[in-house]
Amino acid sequence: MSIYVGNLSYQVTEEELKLAFKEYGTVNRVQLPTDRETGRPRGFAFVEMESDTQEQAAIDALDGAEWMGRDLKVNKAKPREERSNSSRGSWGGGNARRNSNRY
Repeated sequence: MSIYVGNLSYQVTEEELKLAFKEYGTVNRVQLPTDRETGRPRGFAFVEMESDTQEQAAIDALDGAEWMGRDLKVNKAKPREERSNSSRGSWGGGNARRNSNRY
């Protein structure tokens, strides 16, 4: 499992996140997603710790805490939802069956 950390400063680094969470246990991994176009952090991260107990201690201590001038949102990360092509909208293909007999 991993922890979602939201409302982060755009200046935060992976190393700073590791140091902040290290106080609650062993940090196995930090993911700091960046914007594809600008390369800037997107304002959230995922932190994986060694055990669920350590993750819960970090969540309890850091959710709502002020860090780098922002109130953090810290909770268990939810599994990523599968995206289907239909959720992105239709480019006319949805009406193909209805319109196929109009020729």
